[in-house]
Amino acid sequence: MAMDQELQATIGALVQEGKGILAADESLPTIAKRFQAIGLEASEENRRAYRSLLLTAPGLGEYLSGVILFEETLAQRAMDGTPLPTAAASQGIVPGVKVDKGTVSLANAPGDLVTQGLDGLAERLRSYKLQGARFAKWREVYPITDRNPTELGIMENAQVLARYAAVCQEQGLVPIVEPEVLLDGDHGMERCSEVTQAVLQAVFHALQRHKVVLEWMILKPSMVLPGKDCPRKAGPAEIARETVRVLRRSVPAAVPSINFLSGGQTPQQATANLNAMNALFPNAPWALSFSYARALQQPVLDTWRGKRENVQAAQGALLLRGKLNAAARRGLYRPEMEPTR
Repeated sequence: MAMDQELQATIGALVQEGKGILAADESLPTIAKRFQAIGLEASEENRRAYRSLLLTAPGLGEYLSGVILFEETLAQRAMDGTPLPTAAASQGIVPGVKVDKGTVSLANAPGDLVTQGLDGLAERLRSYKLQGARFAKWREVYPITDRNPTELGIMENAQVLARYAAVCQEQGLVPIVEPEVLLDGDHGMERCSEVTQAVLQAVFHALQRHKVVLEWMILKPSMVLPGKDCPRKAGPAEIARETVRVLRRSVPAAVPSINFLSGGQTPQQATANLNAMNALFPNAPWALSFSYARALQQPVLDTWRGKRENVQAAQGALLLRGKLNAAARRGLYRPEMEPTR
């Protein structure tokens, strides 16, 4: 298959009505924190068992079109010996992989970060593709303070995202471009909106400089939200309106799908906010979908707790959150659909 046909086929498989993407690509330190919270050692076997639980949940493909995997998961197998990327693909879920190598401080921009991993990226992508990956993901992060992100931080992070995306398309993998404006801080909606717009506009200028084909990529941004320590909270309708306003000013209509990260929101908040966007803006030029990690996985971890006898119930918790977010993807979610305790 020619490279452009391959990229188009992958986009077609990922961007489906009523479906989103599961982010199951936690780094080793991050998954260790998640497991510590449920009293479980983050051993290789426990990581394999957990990710096998996720990818073999029967019927998951009804709600998910893709899954972002951590590098080690590409080589792991389910209990029956099936490679985990194959287990996902057998449900119609496209396997992808996180390819960045984490953040470091950006020189001469105190408080700003930049992500590593461009060296050797093309070679790694070829290897991941042989293991079944059809798309990749790269995350840049933007802390908000009185002085951050700096102009240098915004420009350098945009440049790195664009270089990554160009290399992905060159290798026949669809890039997910993730510029995450962090929720930490006491800033209000207005400040988050200002930063998010500056970040997204810089990212798309860089993508166009690097000749990235916008039709063959997915954007994974954060929503416009008040900082978690901000005394003034915002409801789903306000978050939806402000987020879509910024997107309309910044994201070309050529981008097929915007799959939001949950970024510190509770599962219920992430679902309600996505639902408000689709209910209020049914004719947005892009699909408005989800690519959640904790907002899909937290109820699963709380149910599973590393115990084999809890696997079926934990898979049920995953399917429920998948179903609720699939409803939100269509603007049909209602709070009363949440489980009662």
